[in-house]
Amino acid sequence: MKKLILASGSPRRRDLLQQIGLKFQINPSRVDEEIAESDPIKMVKELALLKAAEVASRLKENAVSAGEEDGIVIGADTLVVDGQTVLGKPIFEEEAVQMLERLSGRQHQVMTGIAVIDTVTEQKWVDVEITQVFFRRLSTAEISKYVASGEPMDKAGAYAIQGKAGLFVEKIEGCFFNVVGLPLLKTVQLLEKAGYNILNS
Repeated sequence: MKKLILASGSPRRRDLLQQIGLKFQINPSRVDEEIAESDPIKMVKELALLKAAEVASRLKENAVSAGEEDGIVIGADTLVVDGQTVLGKPIFEEEAVQMLERLSGRQHQVMTGIAVIDTVTEQKWVDVEITQVFFRRLSTAEISKYVASGEPMDKAGAYAIQGKAGLFVEKIEGCFFNVVGLPLLKTVQLLEKAGYNILNS
């Protein structure tokens, strides 16, 4: 069985893969997440592929034996999209407040690009998951208190559905795990295309 490598340092992606019993190594990508692409779907797929490819290339360069090259790399990138506007991770609390005010009482999309690369054959599989998320109307006090908790500061769109912001969500349409950071079913389907059977792992 080929070894799995997660090209992400995200604790949420790590926890999701562990939840379904996968054993894997963590080797975070060093890719700059700024790319010249205006279409969110193309952007998120391209970023996921760049992340996986960077780690796969590095593994091959640093391998001391052919066996160590034999692996499958998983890359992922998640975007929160309001219309055609991509909402990244807020740098300042004021920016987090502005994002949450924008999402309040409205529908937005969460997109996760997933890329899987076989480090030996260099074959690539890429897909995207899109989930519709509906926020209830948030008060100024709720937003301020949530931002003060610190939870939004390393999250795309300034919220974590698996955290306190779960109370902001009226409903979703699509994959819940996608909003957390990694659509499990679609990820497993790509792994199976790469010849990795989760039931035999």
